[in-house]
Amino acid sequence: MIDISKLIQGKNVTELDIQLLSYIVENMDHVLKQGVRHIAKVNYTSPATIIRLSKKLGYTGFVDMYYHLLPLVKEVDEKKGNVEDDFPDITTKEFFNCNGMETIHQFIHKVMQMEQTYIFLYATGFSAIAAEYLYKKLLVLGKKTILASGMDSIGVFENNLDHIGALVVISKSGETQQVIDKLVAAKEHNIFTVSFTKEIENRIANISDLNFKIMDNNKLDDRNMLPNIFFPRLLMAFELILKEYLKTNAR
Repeated sequence: MIDISKLIQGKNVTELDIQLLSYIVENMDHVLKQGVRHIAKVNYTSPATIIRLSKKLGYTGFVDMYYHLLPLVKEVDEKKGNVEDDFPDITTKEFFNCNGMETIHQFIHKVMQMEQTYIFLYATGFSAIAAEYLYKKLLVLGKKTILASGMDSIGVFENNLDHIGALVVISKSGETQQVIDKLVAAKEHNIFTVSFTKEIENRIANISDLNFKIMDNNKLDDRNMLPNIFFPRLLMAFELILKEYLKTNAR
């Protein structure tokens, strides 16, 4: 469903306006035929309120608003129903050269489908930027998630050990000691662990219950000084995993 907050941003709308707009968007296939009188009746308001709403949003009237909103709503619906076309083949092939679909399904089962416990995300340096991206994606999906990075995370992690169901870490090198320390502590408390690292053997991958291997063009460049698409690949890996999760939930 289209996010109507983007449509009303900066507009002087009321709660009733939001209710009306939500109704129109959710019933896009029928509202034009229904007309403003019917829409007003089922929302306990007047046709004039709907006309005022359309003008608040910058349109000349209800019909003008409908025809501007229609392609936006249809685009969202089509993308939801056809997620296979969202990713270039080269990205998908690259990912599956190093990882199997069973790894994704295990992540979905062990991490994404948890309900009572938290997902704890941890990373340092450049990896922390990618971790924040994944954190926000999980929150949008309604997942209980904690994000931490660097030395400040020690207390947060230790104080929540009893409430953490999965620890997800990111380390390009696969050798970051702070990350290793978190993994060891998690294993001692029977917490399921997942890591995203470069594709060659490393300690973090070996310790983790589940490891996603991301191709790293400059494996010795731990300071990330050279041009490298490790992190873009990592973000695409997140999207591939989340795409499969949404497909699984839709079945």
